Amino acid sequence: MQREIDDYITLHTSAEPPHLARLYRHTWLHRLYPQMCSGHVQGRIIKMLTAMINPAKVLELGTFTGYSALCIAEALEPHGELHTVEIDDENAEALEQLFASSPGGDKVKLHVGDALEIIPALDIQWDMVYIDANKRHYCEYLEAVLPRLRPGGFIIADNTLWGGKIAEGATDAQSAGIARFNDLVASDPRLETVILPLRDGLSLIRKLP
Repeated sequence: MQREIDDYITLHTSAEPPHLARLYRHTWLHRLYPQMCSGHVQGRIIKMLTAMINPAKVLELGTFTGYSALCIAEALEPHGELHTVEIDDENAEALEQLFASSPGGDKVKLHVGDALEIIPALDIQWDMVYIDANKRHYCEYLEAVLPRLRPGGFIIADNTLWGGKIAEGATDAQSAGIARFNDLVASDPRLETVILPLRDGLSLIRKLP
């Protein structure tokens, strides 16, 4: 039944733009761990959330093949900026070429390196932050971005259910990192949050004014 539900949702979700469909196929053909790519339905949700928040300055942690970055950029106003951070320097040239040739790519600025070093160096107040990087460091990412997130701003965190492992109490390093993050967010009086049971779990977090 779940397969039928997923197919129904896909059929009744706005179409995936051709350049993103090509990128998704390329990811599955040529990259390790292609399931890390957001894909059609999650990509449309990311675009929709971005349009609803209407941010001027967005930070993304974890670029991978650039799919989610292009979904965010698609919804930005002409003056909007997305700064995306990717630790894999071997992927940097391909990402630069992708953004240069894709709709909305002119709004994307790629930073290559450790997010925990790059975040403090960017003197920008963020309206929205999308976290999809090393799961072990989600708590550190949160503490790094919160002082630079405007009151009323949003954090979207991916993989916060981690294939059901979090609810099952898994203790591997990545599961433990996400579990700590979920506990931290839920108990932080500066924040309000909800976890959407979409794919691997998508947390919507708002910094209270």
